[in-house]
Amino acid sequence: MSAAQSPVWLGAQRATPETSVATRRGRTPSVVTAVFAAQWREIARNRWVLAYAIVLLLLTEALFQMGGSGVRALTSLLNLVLLLVPLVTSVFGVVYWHAAREFTELLLAQPVARLRLWWGLYLGLIVPLVAAFGVGLTLPLVWHRALDGETVRLLALYLGVGAALTASFGAAALWIGVRQDDRLRGLGLTLGLWFMAALAYDGVVVWLATAFSDWPLERPMLFAMLANPVDLARTALVLRLDSAALMGYTGAVMARTLGGGTGLAVSAFGLALWIAGPVWLAERAFRRKDF
Repeated sequence: MSAAQSPVWLGAQRATPETSVATRRGRTPSVVTAVFAAQWREIARNRWVLAYAIVLLLLTEALFQMGGSGVRALTSLLNLVLLLVPLVTSVFGVVYWHAAREFTELLLAQPVARLRLWWGLYLGLIVPLVAAFGVGLTLPLVWHRALDGETVRLLALYLGVGAALTASFGAAALWIGVRQDDRLRGLGLTLGLWFMAALAYDGVVVWLATAFSDWPLERPMLFAMLANPVDLARTALVLRLDSAALMGYTGAVMARTLGGGTGLAVSAFGLALWIAGPVWLAERAFRRKDF
């Protein structure tokens, strides 16, 4: 590819002797890397992502001051994390897609593989959000020197669950954004998805359990838990915390039926499916969309 034919995002990099030599030797940046780097720089400066990190940091700091230990602070953050992470990811994902629409169309005019372009856009969305989540949770524990063995293990589980929810709801938001050209309609659909997964789902499960209390419900409830990534994330965390008061109906059924270790493995497998499914749907919709 000649210099005149190079995509805009490659030309945006500063030309140095090193990069010139690398280009002559054929080591041009990959599409995924170049798009991801461009989107990372854009999103990392976004005030809403910074606000997301700061809010989490302040909440962690406040709960640490009130709770007195890292484990207690993280335990108190459980429900907030399960509500805030999917909400921020869903809303920001749709806004991000529509804001990057012209950028995407410009790149599609170049000889760029759609699959690689989509992966660059997807990683450019979720990696900054996961980084903001990690910074908000970790920094207060670091500067208070509260990272003992138990806190580190719990923090690692929180970071893994937060990353999984961000990856899942980020892919779902991109899928909705690709399918809906109207930004407001896309926002409405993502908010509806978040409401059903994070708020309404528990009420539906309790109602079903009450209505069919005369029937054996252990296996149906396990399958019901697999139908909701937020419930899977909650179950994984409360099984590690061993707190019956936070488990909810499906978490209690899993703890009683499968036990802690198996329950964590099932939760991890379910979250992996909830990442793979939306990613596949969003990538498929992107490849088929007529821009």
